[in-house]
Amino acid sequence: MNGLLWGLQILAALVYGASGVMKVFLFEKVSQDVPSFRALPRGAWMALGILELVCTVGLIVPTAFHWLPRLTALSAALLACESLVFIWVHVQCRETAPLILSGMLGLLMAFLAYGRLILKPIL
Repeated sequence: MNGLLWGLQILAALVYGASGVMKVFLFEKVSQDVPSFRALPRGAWMALGILELVCTVGLIVPTAFHWLPRLTALSAALLACESLVFIWVHVQCRETAPLILSGMLGLLMAFLAYGRLILKPIL
């Protein structure tokens, strides 16, 4: 179980790290081709990108260094909640594939939070 959770943490850190960089640093370039980026103001996307970057660090560092490891579960839970925002945005824009992806990522983050709190916590 620990290996599965670590794998999910690393995968999520890569996905959310790239997504956060895109929202914070490449927004103008990427937003032209994606209709859902018009659903929220620029500041909201910036805040969500910063949240993703902070949570990316929180997915790896606390567990790796056994320093406040519950921050890993908190980071995963925040990303699961953030996916609800993305689900809402994609429903508003009638985007099916991103909606499914956001839902799956949200469920994986909820499982990761549960896994690090209950199934295999790092002590």
